[in-house]
Amino acid sequence: MKKLLSLIAALSFALSIGVNPASAQDGEPEATTYDFEDDLVSGDLVRPDGEMLNVRRRGRRASLIRIREHFVPEMLKSVENL
Repeated sequence: MKKLLSLIAALSFALSIGVNPASAQDGEPEATTYDFEDDLVSGDLVRPDGEMLNVRRRGRRASLIRIREHFVPEMLKSVENL
């Protein structure tokens, strides 16, 4: 079983190295060129259907959350009663 696993590992390693032996010998990868001369590109402006709405920003308001200044003394009073 160990021999079979080592044989499979050696074969997979050899195949992964020898994927493209021609480019490995040259040292430079082959240049890829694309030709788009005969392609006609046309399109339309894409917009969502409907009307654009302008919304006014709300005015700045004071926060309704108040920080309790006497929180720690109140907590200590509630623990004393236990």
